[in-house]
Amino acid sequence: MPVISRIASMALRVAELVFAAVVIGNISSYLHQYHRNSGLPLARFIYVDIIAGLSILLALLWLLPFASGFFHWPIDLLLSFAWFAAFAILINYISNHTSCRGHTNVGLSGTNTGYSNGLGCGRWRAAESFSFLSAIFWLISALLGLWFIHRERSKRVRADGARADVAA
Repeated sequence: MPVISRIASMALRVAELVFAAVVIGNISSYLHQYHRNSGLPLARFIYVDIIAGLSILLALLWLLPFASGFFHWPIDLLLSFAWFAAFAILINYISNHTSCRGHTNVGLSGTNTGYSNGLGCGRWRAAESFSFLSAIFWLISALLGLWFIHRERSKRVRADGARADVAA
């Protein structure tokens, strides 16, 4: 059974890595195209980029085979909460500051014409969606780690109890 949980943990880490890469790519593209005259605060996007960068770093570190990935569940839970906050930030920005509220405006040529500050609605929605998926996957990683730790502790308790019965 530990093999299945380790494979699941590695698959989750790879997905977390990919999701964070998509978000950091989209948000960094916006930051690159940012014009100082727009007056919009950049703190929300810097926060999302930092969370994505930290997620990439930790997912890469915890993919290493000698890293005991199941004991990092508190950090996974913390990152999940940070991703949920990033998702809320992006939802707030998209609904209040872009033209991407209802639906994507598609022109006759099939290209997306609903642009806001040089970043298409599809890219905003991708950043929003992948930030939510990242939050869910980090939460699943935390729950998997917590389950694994609980299972290992209960095995030790049963083994210690059996030894105590044998010794008596």
